[in-house]
Order: sequence, then structure tokens, then C-alpha cells
Amino acid sequence: MTPAHTLEKLLLPLPTAATATFLALFPIVNPFGGIPLFFSLTAGMSREERNRTAMKVSLWVFLILVTFMFFGRFVLSIFGITMPVLKIAGGLIVANTAWGMVTASSRLTTAESDDANTKEDISLTPMAMPLLSGPGSIGVVMALAANVENFLSYVGLMIGIFALSLSVYLFLRLGGPLVAKLRPNAVGAITRIFGFLILSIAVQLVADGVIDLRG
Repeated sequence: MTPAHTLEKLLLPLPTAATATFLALFPIVNPFGGIPLFFSLTAGMSREERNRTAMKVSLWVFLILVTFMFFGRFVLSIFGITMPVLKIAGGLIVANTAWGMVTASSRLTTAESDDANTKEDISLTPMAMPLLSGPGSIGVVMALAANVENFLSYVGLMIGIFALSLSVYLFLRLGGPLVAKLRPNAVGAITRIFGFLILSIAVQLVADGVIDLRG
């Protein structure tokens, strides 16, 4: 059985589709890793304003990922991109994100960081895009959506994305005291662990794409 057939069977029942979507996206989105930047960018806000911003970030993450879930397949067909090629390209992007986490490199460019420091509303950019729902998570959502054919599977994907967005909200709203209690080395270690898991997912995506191309 090919990896594509295995994924199709996994995404067929609604509960497993929701669970698989959440588990595939959570380490890539990495809500925990976004907490320090979120609290630094909202340092001048009141608690109520910070909580509203956290809600807006989670809503943007949901909207971005669901949009690409529904319309990603049309984008692929327009540009003539096959599923195996998408897996390989998505795997390379995810690997780049993972490598940045493992080596403690910033997920934002210098220009993006400078712009974020002058913005009043940081919910869409840079928090939702590109920090949380960036190219890596978008590529994974498009790959998952390309392997489903029925309504219940799409509902399962949406539930998984909703659960992920809810976790983003909870981490951003409640994570400040947790990060404050942890030393920088502990936060870095947790980020590197997530990075290793994401790198493994990236290698699997590339391997599946190569197998599909050969098969």
C-alpha cells in the first residue's frame, strides 16, 4: 500500500481526520514558540487588549488554513502541480522551518521584526502570517486536503484546524506566566524538540513524494 493510500484511509473517518490534522499541524504551527514574541509585541497593551489580540490571531490562523484547505487544490490544478511535487516542496519548506527552530534562528526576517515593532495590530502580520500559519503549515494543509474526497473528511479537517486555532488562543492568552517561570534555556530546549519533530515530518513528506513519483 502506498503512502497516499494509507493517508486517504486515515483521513476517511471524521474523528481520525480531525486528530491527524491537529497532530500534523501542531508542531509546525508551534503555538508555544510564538508566546515570547507575542508578549514582547503586546507589552504596551492592557490585559484585555492582549486577550483580544490573541483571539484575533487564532481567528486569522483558522481562516488562513481553512482557505488554503478549500482552494489549495484549485491552485495546484491551475499551475499544473502534482501531489508528489507538492509533498516534496512542502517538505523542503517545513524542513527549513524546522532547521531554524533547531538552530534557534528567528522565524521572522529582520524587516518583518522591525515592521512588527511599529504596528498597532499584529494579529494578522506577523503573528498569524508568517509566524504561525506560514508556508509550512499551509503546505501541510494543502497536502492533507488533496487526499480527501468526501464531505465528512473535510469536516474532520476543519475540526482539526479549529482545535489547533483554539490551542493557539489558549497558549497566547495563558502562556505568559509559564514562559516567565521558565528560563530561556528551557524555552530553547522545548523549541528545539519541536524542531526535531517537525524535521522528521519534513523528511517523511519528501520521502512520500519521492515514492509517489517513482510509483
